[in-house]
Amino acid sequence: MEERYGYLKDQKNDVETAQRELEGVIQEITQEMEAIFRREFARIQAAFSQTFADLFGGGQGTLSLEDETDVLRCGIEIRAQPPGKTLRAISLLSGGERSLVAIALYFAILKIHPTPFCVVPKRANGARFIRYLRAVASETQFLLITHRRETMEAADVLYGVTMERQGVSRVLKLDLHQAEALLDGAPA
Repeated sequence: MEERYGYLKDQKNDVETAQRELEGVIQEITQEMEAIFRREFARIQAAFSQTFADLFGGGQGTLSLEDETDVLRCGIEIRAQPPGKTLRAISLLSGGERSLVAIALYFAILKIHPTPFCVVPKRANGARFIRYLRAVASETQFLLITHRRETMEAADVLYGVTMERQGVSRVLKLDLHQAEALLDGAPA
């Protein structure tokens, strides 16, 4: 009985030691994640401020943590002040302004962590958006889904899908640079 007790006590001590070691590793990882998050959040916050001003033609956009003491679990507050308006929470902006703020945040993240390819939904439109998209298109290839003429005019290549007959789709491609060169070279 005493031998069995000693064995179980050793097992319990091993488990407790392993638990303390794991808790220490978890604490180290949590501290490292928090440091990385704070650093990257500051970078994105600065990029968002600049991107917001670029997209809105002025104004101010800010990101802040809801709880500085618990950055890994707290929310992020987005506040915006389009030119000529007061600083307010994103929920108090119009739908178009909210969309542009979301795009500003998206582009701010892309500035910090660029990707080679990006799909943009059809809601992302507008002259300011197109101008900004052109400015960053050298770093990232964008695929936009749109029906808006102004957005299509800003593209390099257009793809369309047509249904020539029931159940048979056909993909059409138009390279606007090639089309422009053909038109420039065509007799008037």
